[in-house]
Amino acid sequence: MKNMNAYLLMISILIVLFNCSTKTENTLDMDNYFAWCIVPFDNQNRTPEQRMEMLHELGFKSYAYDWRQKHLPEMAHELELAQKNNININAIWMWISEEDSVGGLSADNEQILRIIEETGTKMQLWIGISETWLDELSDDSSMIKSIEMVSYLSDRASQLGCKIGLYNHGGWFGDPVNQVKLIKKLPERDLGIIFNFHHAHELLDDFPALAEEMIPYLWAVNLNGMRAEGPKILPIGKGNLEKDMIAVLRDKGFVGPYGVLGHIEEADVQIVLQRNLEGLKSIML
Repeated sequence: MKNMNAYLLMISILIVLFNCSTKTENTLDMDNYFAWCIVPFDNQNRTPEQRMEMLHELGFKSYAYDWRQKHLPEMAHELELAQKNNININAIWMWISEEDSVGGLSADNEQILRIIEETGTKMQLWIGISETWLDELSDDSSMIKSIEMVSYLSDRASQLGCKIGLYNHGGWFGDPVNQVKLIKKLPERDLGIIFNFHHAHELLDDFPALAEEMIPYLWAVNLNGMRAEGPKILPIGKGNLEKDMIAVLRDKGFVGPYGVLGHIEEADVQIVLQRNLEGLKSIML
């Protein structure tokens, strides 16, 4: 009987260990991952309430808020709703175009800042600048103009308890090399870089050296499946480069947070996010 009890105890322990191992192998630390590009990129046109439900179902605890003009009337409601649902909005996208100047932001961008102030939300503002905003300027002139705008935005953001992150969205300003130079010229500002795999296909040859430069200022990395030949948007795990790129970042000291992309307009964003989460499991665990 003693031998039988010992045998059953051993079997029970093995089952527990197996279940723990299986759980570890099939879960992600969702404290280190947030959803990105989920508001305008959704053919279901979810309401803020439906978005909270979707995020809970997928296990996300945070997301970054991107928008189109039609979303601005409900933005304050969404910021407050996220807080009530214990979901952190860690960033809001802000696009600088020909309508924006130092001391004179566009009506949409001013509305975003008003909403942030009204709701008391503290987050990063991810700044992208249109290529045409710096059209035909030299490198030196582009740097001067960008420094002026980033300094102005940093002042506005700091008044709200927020910070400015520089987003690589193409053009002179979207080049992380220029972003690092800009940050170094503004050491008194608390600035960071938001690096996006899906805007980095032209940077792949120099990625290890680029990662070395970015690491001290890198706040977040938005993931995507990566092949040198494209396409721009590819599910995580379906490329042949993203796993090695993440390994380079880890080797150089960056461990997250990572954004999980929902960047397909004609698709249900919940399906897109789920597919990317499954891809993450295949390459990260």
